[in-house]
Amino acid sequence: MQLLWLRSDLRQHDNTALSAAAERGPVIAVFLISPQQWLSHDDAPCKVDFWLRNLRTLSDSLKQLNIPLLIRTAPTWEQAPSVLSELCQQFDIHAVHANQEYGINETRRDDAVAQTLEAQGIEFHRYLDQLLFQPGSILTQSGSYFQVFSQFRRICYNRLHMAMPALVTAPAGQTPLPIEHDFIPESVEGFATPSDTLQALWPAGEDEAQRRLATFTDEQIHYYQDERDLPAKPGTSQLSTYLAAGVISPRQCLHAALRSNNGEFESGSPGVFTWISELLWREFYKHILVGYPRVSRHRAFRPETEYLPWRDAPNELAAWKQGRTGFPIIDAAIRQLLATGWMHNRLRMVVAMFLTKNLLIDWREGERFFMQHLIDGDLAANNGGWQWSSSTGTDSVPYFRIFNPLTQSTRFDPEGLFIKHWLPELSDLNKKEVHNPALVGGLFGGVDYPAPMVNLSQSRDRALSAFKHLPSRQMLEVGHG
Repeated sequence: MQLLWLRSDLRQHDNTALSAAAERGPVIAVFLISPQQWLSHDDAPCKVDFWLRNLRTLSDSLKQLNIPLLIRTAPTWEQAPSVLSELCQQFDIHAVHANQEYGINETRRDDAVAQTLEAQGIEFHRYLDQLLFQPGSILTQSGSYFQVFSQFRRICYNRLHMAMPALVTAPAGQTPLPIEHDFIPESVEGFATPSDTLQALWPAGEDEAQRRLATFTDEQIHYYQDERDLPAKPGTSQLSTYLAAGVISPRQCLHAALRSNNGEFESGSPGVFTWISELLWREFYKHILVGYPRVSRHRAFRPETEYLPWRDAPNELAAWKQGRTGFPIIDAAIRQLLATGWMHNRLRMVVAMFLTKNLLIDWREGERFFMQHLIDGDLAANNGGWQWSSSTGTDSVPYFRIFNPLTQSTRFDPEGLFIKHWLPELSDLNKKEVHNPALVGGLFGGVDYPAPMVNLSQSRDRALSAFKHLPSRQMLEVGHG
């Protein structure tokens, strides 16, 4: 008997571990519920709910293949080896199959499971599945992990031109087993059930993920380069939620994108090229997680930035988290996150840069807050994005490039449609005033909206000064020598 250990790969099609297990004999599947571990990772309640809803649809599709789905509890990942070992004894399992996950806790968990199972004569197989390339296979000439995305992307494109990663064939049905499917709980203790409205925005299941992918690649992908930065338009695929839970694979996304562009990467549609680059950003940050484990430990990628004099400003942090900064584009983005579990990608950068540069508050505060609310929360992508925006990370923006929220607002939401949707109290303002209600002042009776919490020019100068006075990396290396 083979055991499929499901994690962030909640799909039947193009699932490497599932297909490999099915080729070797009868399969049962298991998913571990780990509430304390998830809390320690700041996983959002809406994300945990999304996993449970996808497990229900996956259980139904596995039933068609006569593969039972079992649910076990391992409060933290330290219990995973014993829970899986017991399951293997119960059902006379010869081999366990799992798709690789990345991050220091995930790697330690899988190494511990492998050690326990192999001591009992049970094989443990790990497969490349949530990435296009094995971490460690895309390296610089000196044999280190890339730190600059554009160089990483070039190598990826060269490899993809030589050989496209093939889609994995879905398994056929197996002979029914005398094992009952487990009941999948509606909720997990410690994680509130999100509103019906939020759930309705993110229907579960592979069919929905494939429908979104098809809708996007049929037409919208060709406008992606022009419209992806406009939060009032449906310019993005909104597939990140399904990718994070593994309801769809990057291989499926890549194949669909290329089909819509006659198999071309760089030539043809600029939208396709730009969207594939976004898939590769996701890839890049996971490779960084493996190559530079310190980012899994809440450390800055650029060591010298650990010396930044971050401000302890709890009231300002609270106002930012509640969308009360007095800058409409920031506040609208935060309200979108709180209501939907998702934030437009351009606004993630604007909001992150405001917190880390204009307020000079530690990026780790923002990273954690995002993870606690994002339905597509992913350690690698979230950490990578926050460190990029705060100029502490790989390939990061030069510290002196600081997005001005008013400029970003007028450029990417020129009519104020996004702002007015999320801040209805500003709906009567014209398209100039809506970006900066302070312009209205008391002249027209004002609006019920806070004044800007910070002077953009002065706060920019404060951030520049903080970065300018950091010790250089060379000085740190000498000091540690």
